[in-house]
Amino acid sequence: MANELNRAEPHELRLENREKLSVTGVREVESFDENAVVLHTARGVLIIRGENLHLKTLSIDGGQVAVSGTIGSLSYEEAQKSGGLFQRLFR
Repeated sequence: MANELNRAEPHELRLENREKLSVTGVREVESFDENAVVLHTARGVLIIRGENLHLKTLSIDGGQVAVSGTIGSLSYEEAQKSGGLFQRLFR
């Protein structure tokens, strides 16, 4: 995955009161539900975990995503050769 990361492409996170998250540099939304959102960003796969999560803004052309709800954690992952979404979510 390191070869796929574009260090020149901007990627920013802004979290307000653990309730509103803005992300730029998003390339793809892999999945989302009320407990987890998985985004492919310019700097790796970002997993957002929480409760009552909702996508408020989705502009893949502009690389922007906004998430609302109770944000519990934000984590980045390196690419994995085996396993998929469910393996990542239930670690």
